[in-house]
Amino acid sequence: MHFLLQGLPENAAVSGSERLVLSLTYQLIAIIFVTRIVVWFSSRFLGQTDVSGEILAGLVLGPSCLGALFPMEMKALFPSATTDVLVALSHLGLIFLMFEVGLRFEFSSTFESAKRGLVAISLCGMAVPFVLGLLTASWFWDRMPAASRPPLLGFELFFAVAISITAIPVLGRIFLELDLSHTRIAALVLGAAALDDVGGWILLSVVSAIVQSRFSSQALLMRILALIVFLAGLKLISRPVRRMIANSRARTGHLSGTTISIVVALTLLCAAITSNTGVFAIIGAFCFGLTLHQDRQFVADWSVRFSAMVRAVLLPLFFTYTGLRTDIGYLGSAQGWMLCLGVLAVAFAGKFGGTYAAARLSGEPPRLALIVGVCMNTRGLMELIALNVGYDLGVVPRPMFTMLVIMALASTFVATPLVRRLMKDQMHAMTVEPVSQGIAQGVA
Repeated sequence: MHFLLQGLPENAAVSGSERLVLSLTYQLIAIIFVTRIVVWFSSRFLGQTDVSGEILAGLVLGPSCLGALFPMEMKALFPSATTDVLVALSHLGLIFLMFEVGLRFEFSSTFESAKRGLVAISLCGMAVPFVLGLLTASWFWDRMPAASRPPLLGFELFFAVAISITAIPVLGRIFLELDLSHTRIAALVLGAAALDDVGGWILLSVVSAIVQSRFSSQALLMRILALIVFLAGLKLISRPVRRMIANSRARTGHLSGTTISIVVALTLLCAAITSNTGVFAIIGAFCFGLTLHQDRQFVADWSVRFSAMVRAVLLPLFFTYTGLRTDIGYLGSAQGWMLCLGVLAVAFAGKFGGTYAAARLSGEPPRLALIVGVCMNTRGLMELIALNVGYDLGVVPRPMFTMLVIMALASTFVATPLVRRLMKDQMHAMTVEPVSQGIAQGVA
C-alpha cells in the first residue's frame, strides 16, 4: 500500500493533484469491494439486508477493525490529505439520498391509512424515547471525561433525537425481502415509520438550528424565519418545476439529460440555502424532494437514471466516513462498555417500549405488538445521518458517537431475524391492505 501510494515521482508537474486522485482511487476501490464482500457475507450468513451490510462495511474499514489490525495500512489508505475530499463526497451523496427520500415518501398512501393505531404508534415512537433521552442524557454526560464534555443542553437535545429515530428504508427492504410487504402489519409499521421519518427530520432541523444559534433566541428566530421563507419559495417553484419535467418528458419520452441537470442544480441550490440559514444541507434536499414526490413517473425515471450511482458509490462513502469516526477502542474499559450497554438499554426501552405499548392500547394482540416494537426500534441509515450532524456540531463527543453507532448497528441487525422468526407462519396469512406495497417499494 505504501509503495502504491508513493508510486508517482515527487518532481512531476502534476504530482500533487495526481497523487490526490490516485489516493482517492485506491479508497474507492477498497470501499466498493469491501462493501460488496461484507454485504454478501451479512446477507448469506447473517440473514441481513444490504443496508445492514453497508453499515458494517464502514466499520470494517475504520479504526475499529482495519485500524486495530493494520494501523499503518489504514493510515496509508486514508491519509489526512484526502479527508476533506472524502467528507465532501460523502456529504454530496447524502444530499442526493435525502432528495430521493423526499421523492419516495407517499403522503396519500400514508395518511389515508392514518387510523388511530398508526398515529398512536408514530407519536409514542417519537415522544417516549425523546423524553426518556432528555431525562437520562445528563447521567451519561456526567460520566464522560471532563475534557470531552460538550455543552449539556446541546448534548441532551441530540441524544434525545438520536434514540427517537426509525429507519424506514431498512424496514422497507426487510418487508420486501421477506415477502411481507402485502401484510396489514407492514402497512401499520411503514406508515408509522414514515410519519416518524418526517417528524424526525423536522426535529433534527429544529435542534440543529437551536444548537447553531448558540441558544440565542434572536438568532434562532432568524433561522426559523429564513427556513419559513425557503419553504414558501419552494412551494412557489414546485409547480413550474413539475411542469418543466412533464413538458420535457412529453417531448423526449424520457427524463432527458438537461432535465436531470436542472433538477441536480436545484437540489444543490436548496441544500446550499438551508446550509447557509443554519439548517443542514440535507434538509434542503429533503424538502425539495417532497415538493416533487407527486410526479410518480418522475420518481421512477429518477431512480432508473440517477439513484444507482448514489447507492452504489456515494452512499458507501458515507458509511466509510462514519466508520472512520467510530473507534471501539474508546470503549476499552469496563466503564465504557457499561455506558454503552446503558445507551442500548435506554434506546431500546424508549423506542420498543413506547411503540409496543401504543400498539397494545390500539387493540393489537401481543405478538403483533411485539413485531411493531421490534420494527420501530430499527435505526439504520437515518440514525447515522443524525449522529454525524451532532458530531459535526460538537455536541456528540467521539466516545458517545461510537456508543450510538453501536446502538444503531445493534438495533438494525436484530430486526431482520426477529421479524423473520415472529412472522414465519404468517407471511401469506394476514389481511392484505393496499398501503404498504407502495411505501415499501418506494423506500427499498
